[in-house]
Amino acid sequence: MSRKVTLAICLLVLFTLPAISDGWKVTIREWDVPTPNSRPHDPEVAPDGALWYTGQLANKLGRLDPKTGVIKEFVLKTADSGPHGLVADKEGNIWYTANFKAYIGKLNPRTGEVAEYPMPDSRARDPHSLTFDPSGSLWFTVQEGNFVGKLEPGSGRVTLKEVPTLKARPYGIVVNLKGVPFFCEFNSNKIGSINPQTLEITEFVLPEGARPRRLAASADGFVYYSDFARGFLGRLDPKSGKVEEWPSPGGTNSRPYGIALTRDGMVWYSESGVKPNTIVSFNPKTKSFQSWPIPSGGGVVRNMVATPEGKLYLACSGVNKVGIVEVTR
Repeated sequence: MSRKVTLAICLLVLFTLPAISDGWKVTIREWDVPTPNSRPHDPEVAPDGALWYTGQLANKLGRLDPKTGVIKEFVLKTADSGPHGLVADKEGNIWYTANFKAYIGKLNPRTGEVAEYPMPDSRARDPHSLTFDPSGSLWFTVQEGNFVGKLEPGSGRVTLKEVPTLKARPYGIVVNLKGVPFFCEFNSNKIGSINPQTLEITEFVLPEGARPRRLAASADGFVYYSDFARGFLGRLDPKSGKVEEWPSPGGTNSRPYGIALTRDGMVWYSESGVKPNTIVSFNPKTKSFQSWPIPSGGGVVRNMVATPEGKLYLACSGVNKVGIVEVTR
């Protein structure tokens, strides 16, 4: 077990853009990650409000205190684990996917201890993204292995289910308010849902050529997705199978990626194919978009998460930064 911790106060970049048409004011703050070339991949909000991130190429998890700007890094006990996705549980433990070493890990930030839960099938070599359902079960995707899975934290039991579509490359995953997991099939034009009891998978077909990469579930039952290949924001109604989509403001090559919903129902995502990368808002009521540039350029925002207060936490992979987006009227 490694308990090595790195502590740093990192450079803060503050960038405020003026309010436009409907009165939104967006402030984007960014901090340098202490370890160079970490490739911060995914962000997460902890119960105490801290911003956590995975340093995929540094083999570390990091914690930013937004109030002080202090970043603390935790070195994982297995070398070259390739931490990718992460999620916090109610006790503040940080669960992550070891994308390079075929396990799911749990970090106790108070002690630095790490528990590891290996995949039960050698084909499941690259756990990708993960999320909790309301009952406390952990759901995850395995991209190249073409699995989705369930981990029971109490027993440590891991169950895998192969995706019906071959080489579907399961990617982003989200659980709706009813406890049903939905996941992207990034190598096809499909979104899958998982029956929480039986693990039966239902697939929803999207428009031809769509390549959904990340998902967000709304309180009214819709599933929004970023169409990375075609430059669209899409919305699936799982009840009817109906799909609606809207062109992203950055155009066909805008590469929509990380996505999140705030409690007011607004959809937020990043365009990774434009320079600088943008933060985009979509109002489902008016079907209107607004865009703001990320001051550092973003370096591809692969994922984002909304806090209970309506802020957005970002990991800016290519520029070795993490960021916070504050939105006010």
